Amino acid sequence: MIVVTDTSVILNLCFLAQQKLLPALFEVVITPPEVKWEFERLAFQDDRFLGLVFPEFIAVKAPQNTLPSLRHTKRLQVGEIAAISLAVEIKAGVLLMDERAGRLAASELGLQTLGLLGVLLEAHKNGMIGSLKPFLDRLQNEARFWISPSVRQQVLRLAGE
Repeated sequence: MIVVTDTSVILNLCFLAQQKLLPALFEVVITPPEVKWEFERLAFQDDRFLGLVFPEFIAVKAPQNTLPSLRHTKRLQVGEIAAISLAVEIKAGVLLMDERAGRLAASELGLQTLGLLGVLLEAHKNGMIGSLKPFLDRLQNEARFWISPSVRQQVLRLAGE
């Protein structure tokens, strides 16, 4: 399956040193240049992500066109717009995205989305990683990744923890 990723999923997987999960779960991982630039900016400027390196296995491809329905929206950032446009253009099987507004926009366009927690849950179900609790703890405490208490509880329940 071909997937397109937005910044949050790949950035936080790299933070957890679990970026290898993406090529293990998906055949091809692609991202637009705007996402790579955002990743690199955060890896240079944000103390949480200092020194992270953008994974070489992720192909960088710009969408040929920005979807007209996304061109003037204020609710999405440029990386999200590019990732959604690219996912529609190449008919990606899944769009990897965490941000609620982006997931909603993608869903309205018929795209299937999966966030960071979904990727971790899939990896757990496939025996690629053990307990999810330490990953969730690190995400919340060190990366300052927001997870609502109900979502955290649901993810851990689905993982059998």
